[in-house]
Amino acid sequence: MKITAADVVVTSPGRNFVTLRITTEDGLTGLGDATLNGRELAVEAYLREHVAPLLLGRDAHAVEDTWQYLYRGAYWRRGPVTMAAVAAVDTALWDIKGKAAGLPVYQLLGGACRTGALAYGHASGRDIPELLDSVRAHLADGFRAVRIQSGIPGLDSVYGVAASAAGEGERYDYEPARRTRTAHPRPTEETWDTRAYLRHMPTVFEAVRHTFGPELPLLHDGHHRMTPIQAARLGKDLEPYDLFWLEDATPGEDQRALRLIREHTTTPLAIGEVFNSVHDYTTLLQERLIDYVRSAVTHTGGITAVRKLLDLAAVYGAKSGMHGPTDISPVGMAAALHLDLAVHNFGIQEYMRHAPETLEVFRTSYRFEDGLLHPGDAPGLGVELDDAAASRFPYEPAYLPVNRLRDGTVHDW
Repeated sequence: MKITAADVVVTSPGRNFVTLRITTEDGLTGLGDATLNGRELAVEAYLREHVAPLLLGRDAHAVEDTWQYLYRGAYWRRGPVTMAAVAAVDTALWDIKGKAAGLPVYQLLGGACRTGALAYGHASGRDIPELLDSVRAHLADGFRAVRIQSGIPGLDSVYGVAASAAGEGERYDYEPARRTRTAHPRPTEETWDTRAYLRHMPTVFEAVRHTFGPELPLLHDGHHRMTPIQAARLGKDLEPYDLFWLEDATPGEDQRALRLIREHTTTPLAIGEVFNSVHDYTTLLQERLIDYVRSAVTHTGGITAVRKLLDLAAVYGAKSGMHGPTDISPVGMAAALHLDLAVHNFGIQEYMRHAPETLEVFRTSYRFEDGLLHPGDAPGLGVELDDAAASRFPYEPAYLPVNRLRDGTVHDW
C-alpha cells in the first residue's frame, strides 16, 4: 500500500496546530500531530520541504522501517523539530494501519490493559480561595486527580495559573502562548521569585489537604524553575501532603542533578515533557532517579518511539505520565490514549479539554467518563480533520512567556 501524498495543515482554532496527513493509493488517510508550541513553522517547513517528498511511493505499512529511515537517514538526529516531524509521520502511519485492519490502534499494540486511563486536570487560582474553588470545579467535572498551581504573593502573573493575567490582559486558559498581535511579535516577560514560591507552596498544599482530605491524588509542576537543592527542599517540605508527583522540579538536561533531589526527598518525581528521545532518560531510569516519564508522543518520535521508551522505563519500575496540555492537538492526545490503554506500566494521563473551536477542526472519538479517558473503538486513532473548519483559523504567531528574576536575569525554565 503505497503513499501517494503527504500534506501539512497549519491551523489556529484557539491555538496553533501542525498536522500531517498521509494518503495512500487505496484512499486511506492517517493523521499525525507535529505541533511544537512557539516554533510551529519550523516543523511545518521540515515536514513540507524535507520529509514529505521522501514518503511518496513508500509502503505505508512499513512503520518501523520508515521510522528508522527518517531518524537515521537525515544524519542530524534528535532535537525537537526533527522528532516532532518523525512523530507526525509515525503516528499517521499507525492511524493508517489501524484503518486498514479495521481496528483501533490500541488493539494493534497488544490490546487493552485497563478499562480507561486515569486523567488529571489543572486546578489553579490566584490565591488559595480561588484555587480551592477550582479544585471543586474539577471534581464536579469528574476528575479523580488534580494538578495544583497557585499564584505567588507579590507576583502579578504566574505561568500555569489560569486566572492570572498573561500579556494584553488575557488569561492563561486554552492558550498559554501569547498572541502579541504586533508588527514584531515577542514573548511576554514575567517576573519570577523562587524564594517566594518556596515559602508559599507548602501553605497551599496544607490548605488543599485540609479541605479535600488525604485520598485525592495531588500533583504539582515546578516548570523547571528550581536549582537541584531548591527542588530538594520543596520535595521535602511537601512530603507531609503526599503528592502523586512533583514535576519538572529542575531542568533535566543534566540528568545527574536529579541525584541530589532523590537523596533528600521521598516525594515522587516526574520529568521529560521537553525531552525528545529515549537517550534523554538513560541515567534517570537506570539509577531510578524518577518515577514517571513525561514525554509526549508528539515530541518524542511518535507511537513507535514512546512505546520503546515506556518498555525501557518498565524495566526500572518507572511509569508513564504523558504530557497532554492543549498544545498537544487532539491527534496527539488520541495517540497517547491508545498507548495509555495498551502499556502495562501506565501511571496517569495529563488532560486539558480543548477549546470548542479546536474540536470543530478535529473530530474525536475519545471520551472522558468518571475520571478516566478512553480512545474509543473507531479504526485507527479515531480522529478526523475538517479541512473547511481548519481553513477558517489561520496561523498567528504566539510564544510562551520568558521568566525574569527581579534583577532582570532571564530565568531557566
